[in-house]
Amino acid sequence: MENIQLSDFIFNEKAAKSEDHRDVWLNPLTPLVFLKRSERVFPNKKAVVYRDKSFTWKQFATRVYRLANALKRKGVKKGDRVAIISRNNNVNLESFYGIAMAGAVSVPFNYRLQANEIEYILNHSGSIGVIFEHTYAEALAGIKHNLKTVKFFVETPSFDKPDGDTLGLSYEQFLKDASPESLQIPVEDENDMLSICYTSGTTGMPKGCVHTHRGAYINALGECIEGGLNAESSYLWTLPMFHSQGWCFIWAVTAVGAKHVCLDAVRADQIYELMAKENVTNMCGAPTACAMIAEYMKENNLKFPRTVKGFIAGAPPTAQNFRDGWKLNLDLHQLYGLTEVYGPHTICEWNEDAWGKVDETEKIRLRLRQGVPYVTGTMVTVVDENMQVVPHDGQTAGEIVMRGNNVMRGYFQEPDKTAESFANGWFHSGDSAVIDPDGYIRIVDRIKDLVVTGGEKVSSVEVESILLTHPAVQDVAIIGKPDEKWGEVVKAIIKLKPGAIVTAEEIIKWCRERMAGFKTPRTVEFGDIPRTATGKIQKAVLKKRERELYAHEQQDKLIKGLPQ
Repeated sequence: MENIQLSDFIFNEKAAKSEDHRDVWLNPLTPLVFLKRSERVFPNKKAVVYRDKSFTWKQFATRVYRLANALKRKGVKKGDRVAIISRNNNVNLESFYGIAMAGAVSVPFNYRLQANEIEYILNHSGSIGVIFEHTYAEALAGIKHNLKTVKFFVETPSFDKPDGDTLGLSYEQFLKDASPESLQIPVEDENDMLSICYTSGTTGMPKGCVHTHRGAYINALGECIEGGLNAESSYLWTLPMFHSQGWCFIWAVTAVGAKHVCLDAVRADQIYELMAKENVTNMCGAPTACAMIAEYMKENNLKFPRTVKGFIAGAPPTAQNFRDGWKLNLDLHQLYGLTEVYGPHTICEWNEDAWGKVDETEKIRLRLRQGVPYVTGTMVTVVDENMQVVPHDGQTAGEIVMRGNNVMRGYFQEPDKTAESFANGWFHSGDSAVIDPDGYIRIVDRIKDLVVTGGEKVSSVEVESILLTHPAVQDVAIIGKPDEKWGEVVKAIIKLKPGAIVTAEEIIKWCRERMAGFKTPRTVEFGDIPRTATGKIQKAVLKKRERELYAHEQQDKLIKGLPQ
């Protein structure tokens, strides 16, 4: 910790001072302090790993300062938005810190989105710059002329697409030309925007959830405590960093000086290799990712060299997820939340004292619940239509509502939607659940007609509106079809116009050209759409039929597998 100046411990000198010496006893909460601390305490410790690259905390911090200084030199001012479009790599991680250190606001993108969706979010957020991976250059070039506020692009190479036309400045040159000088933390108000994380557009167009410095700081500490992170921990990035700032593990891993192990694609063979090579202790992911890893490990008769603590969320996990995890040294714990609450808001906290001796079936039943509030003081309950808490009987359903430190500040530039979501002083999740006698929450259904596929939420309304533009389609209903691998896949029930002829394959191909892959229907059925007297699609009828068909299919598989 040599050559540290007194100014290194001071926040922005423009921060308000008062006669009660508030500048002495009160600093705004911000996750940027985590980087400052790890840089000082662990300067030569390995901080970030990505493929054949690795950086110490000192090297990582210096790259962050270079990026922040480069952005400021480019004209980025306090409160400006800068977008990030990249898979999990060191540049993505650096961008979250560099943008914030420049006083700006990051806008992380789901890189699976189509060009028109990227265009909407860039314009809606008012982003003035884009830091992106080369593989997305073509999509950005195609919409560049429609972008209203973007003034510059900074491009980093893609390992799997090294060639092709470039769109922006070279990221490494951008850093090289900038000063490595350390910056003071530019935060005056802990409730200032840190990041705008867009939803998947489950009720129409995506909404920008405003995450603050305070919220990210507190949620990151919650991840440290619940995940048991410390300086010897090694976190594997199986979760996309764009998901609510990586459920705030972007900041949590840095807070304790642990190690970020970046992974740009969920490939089971790479995961197993990194588990041993980098001494991985923690990971997060959707049930589909956990199932993919487990399948590879079982096929190759492998298991992790040490117990890895895993957080599973994004969609309801299955009993098999937990059974596989225990066999492979993967200790899974379910989380529940939304983009509006920085990712996780509850955890199925394991009570060893009460449940340590239960059998496997009961252990799985207990773990399949969404649980209790995070340790960092969040509030969550289930209420009826009159905002009364439902009985703790495990049967009476209501809506999950939330308050507390890691609820978003609101939807960016959408006060009406914010007011609607914050009605009666609580954030309304739109999810239906019950409360068990021990106070643990358990989701029983979705209130809105969402399809949750591989952890991604798909708006049925959005897919339906696009399909209705097809010249052969007269009517359409989108529902979730149960699927062993993905939890659900998107299914389209289509009524064709009189005389129209089109195949399911042609419909799927047409959709794939107009929407993200995870939103594209996997199966298509032709027939009439059941509607109510008022014209609403009877999706409950369609979903019930799909569940029954799935149950029959599973039963047939079981019967065929029995000895004759």
